[in-house]
Amino acid sequence: MNDLLRRALADAHMTEAGAAARLGVDPKTVHRWVAGRVPYPRHRTRIASLVGRDEADLWPQLTIANVQAETPVVEILATYPHRWAVPRPVWQQLFSRARDEIGILAYAGLFLAEDTGIMRALAERARDGVSVRILLGDPDGTCVAERGSDEGVGESMAAKIRNALVHYQALKDVEGVEIRLHDTVLYNSIYRADHDLLINPHAYGIAASHAPILHLRRAGDGDMASTYLESFERVWSGASPMA
Repeated sequence: MNDLLRRALADAHMTEAGAAARLGVDPKTVHRWVAGRVPYPRHRTRIASLVGRDEADLWPQLTIANVQAETPVVEILATYPHRWAVPRPVWQQLFSRARDEIGILAYAGLFLAEDTGIMRALAERARDGVSVRILLGDPDGTCVAERGSDEGVGESMAAKIRNALVHYQALKDVEGVEIRLHDTVLYNSIYRADHDLLINPHAYGIAASHAPILHLRRAGDGDMASTYLESFERVWSGASPMA
C-alpha cells in the first residue's frame, strides 16, 4: 500500500475514480498505484501535479535508488598488508611518473635513501622541473625519541635518521629538491607523486615497515587524498631546512 499517495489523494479531496478521470486512465490503474505499484514516469509526473506534491514525496524509494545507483569515485587503488610488501616497481613508477610534484614525509625513509635507483629518479625528476620536497624527522627532536621508545628501539630511531640524512645529502644540491626536518608526531608516512599517494599508517609499537600501505588517488577537493595532502602541508610549514 502506498499510504503517501492515498493520503495525498485524500488531502486533495479526490477519489481514485476522480483522479482516473482527470488523468484519462482506467480507475483500476489508479487503484493499483495506491496498492503499491509504481506508475510509469509520465503518469508519476501528472498525478503528482494533480495532488500538488513532488514525485519524491510520493515515491521516496525512487530517489534512494537513484542515489545508490551513482558510481562511487574510486579513491583507494590498492592496499598492502605491510610496507615491505609493496613491490619495488611500485615505488619506482610512483616517483618516475611524477610531472609536477613529489612529496615524502616520514621519520627516516631509509629504505628509499638506500635505493640508488629511486634516488636517481628523484634527482632526474627534479632536474626536469618537478618540485621534490622531503620531510624527515629531526634526530634530536622529542618526537623521534618518543617514536623510538614506542617501537622499542630507543636511540636506534635517531641513528637511522642520521644514516638516512647521509644518503639524502646527495640530493641537497640538486635544483628543485628541498629537504626539511620536522619534530612532529606522525600518524602516517606519506609518499606522494602528483595525484597518487602511498599512505603508511603508523600503529603503536609496530615499525612502519610492518604497517599497511594504502594507494590513494586524489579525485577532488575534500576526498581522502586531500586530507593527507593537507597534513603534509601542515608539517612542511612548521619544519626547518636541513643544515
